[in-house]
Amino acid sequence: MRIRNDRFPGGVHKALTLSFDDGRVHDRRFVGKLNEYGIKGTFHLNSGFLGKDDYITAEEVVSLFTGHEVSAHTVDHPFLEQSPNEQIVMEIMDDRRVLESLVGYPVKGMSYPFGTHSDRVVSMLPTLGVEYARTVASHGKFHIPDDFLRWHPTCHHKMMLEYGEQFAKLEQRHTRMALFYVWGHSYEFENDNNWDLIDRFGEMIGGHNNIWYATNAEIYTYLQALEQLRYSVDRHLVHNPTATSVWISMEGDSVEIPAGQIVKLV
Repeated sequence: MRIRNDRFPGGVHKALTLSFDDGRVHDRRFVGKLNEYGIKGTFHLNSGFLGKDDYITAEEVVSLFTGHEVSAHTVDHPFLEQSPNEQIVMEIMDDRRVLESLVGYPVKGMSYPFGTHSDRVVSMLPTLGVEYARTVASHGKFHIPDDFLRWHPTCHHKMMLEYGEQFAKLEQRHTRMALFYVWGHSYEFENDNNWDLIDRFGEMIGGHNNIWYATNAEIYTYLQALEQLRYSVDRHLVHNPTATSVWISMEGDSVEIPAGQIVKLV
């Protein structure tokens, strides 16, 4: 009996997530377009900039990002690898604290300001309550990250149409889960006068029943739950000890393992 932990929610093998930084006012238009196409994103905010110049206000964070995820990006957007440990702690913890007071849930992820980091910075993140951190080192692939604290995206949004076409054509061949991860800044659409990219992308990739549209945190949480499945020696029984229902494949067919339950596979 061939069993694989290789399915996203609903038994699909493909997932899409977007990750955008800084919290500029252009997020308003961008989020509206994502909502139109049923695509989810994670928005990394600098709490120290909220309400300043062309940044969104603290008062609109909850309503604007409902259905999406608010994540950390530090208070003041410094080069963390050039900062003393005390400043790193303050930048991340104070950002989390302010954002959590706004959205009403734990903020456990972040993206690195300027995309830069170091081994020292990365080693500090678990003690600061950070579960994942996105870089800007695009790899052009659709694979699951090896290290969530160095979560490399597929591509910048300037390349999302090219990679989106490849992703839409991927078929399940009992191989691996495919994750398409796009990062960027909403103000770049304004600067480049190419807002039509979002519509073209949404029309290409939105509304597919074989794609899971998720936030960064949802993907992290799901994959952690999938790894915690407990199998009997003969693989006839599987226990899901988590609060998240997960899916696996058995001889190529999708099987749901509900949260907190033991499932007989034969």
